[in-house]
Amino acid sequence: MKPPFWARKANLVLATAVFALAVFGTTTQSWIDVRLDPAAAANAELHVQGSKAATAVTALALVALAGGLAASIAGRIARWIIAALVLLASAGIIVAAATVLADPLGAAQGTIAASTGISGGQAAVSATPFPVLAVVAASLLALCALGLPAAGRYWKTRTKYDRGQTARAGSGPVDEIDSWDSLSRGEDPT
Repeated sequence: MKPPFWARKANLVLATAVFALAVFGTTTQSWIDVRLDPAAAANAELHVQGSKAATAVTALALVALAGGLAASIAGRIARWIIAALVLLASAGIIVAAATVLADPLGAAQGTIAASTGISGGQAAVSATPFPVLAVVAASLLALCALGLPAAGRYWKTRTKYDRGQTARAGSGPVDEIDSWDSLSRGEDPT
């Protein structure tokens, strides 16, 4: 039986990787544009990257990327654990980006203080579209995580141990390693 399009291993792993990389890509862009008082600072405009405004987003995107790639070789139970980790990483990304959207001045304070040498200063700030894009990509990443355990039912497992089970049922061991594994299980491979 051919799996549905959404449940194919290549499609789901690729979608997870693309959405995780999309989130990661947004962190390299300016999330907050800051306009300082021209009289108070030499540099009147600052652009705060997503990696500075929401430092956790970069790490969580990498966790989701690694989890998505690991799901392609994981077993059934490990896929459930990976799905939970990717889902938690997605939720963390959404919360961090929403925090930046809710309080862009608070998220930019570290960059403002580093640039001007004054902490707690006032400035006119505006969020760019990139935090919103991070939320959208993280939401789609969460959908991939939710679909991972269900899609895993369609995936064929191809491991050394699966070959050993088919070898026992069929014509004998496939190679020397399978022979040793048979001995370890207490079976006579001859």
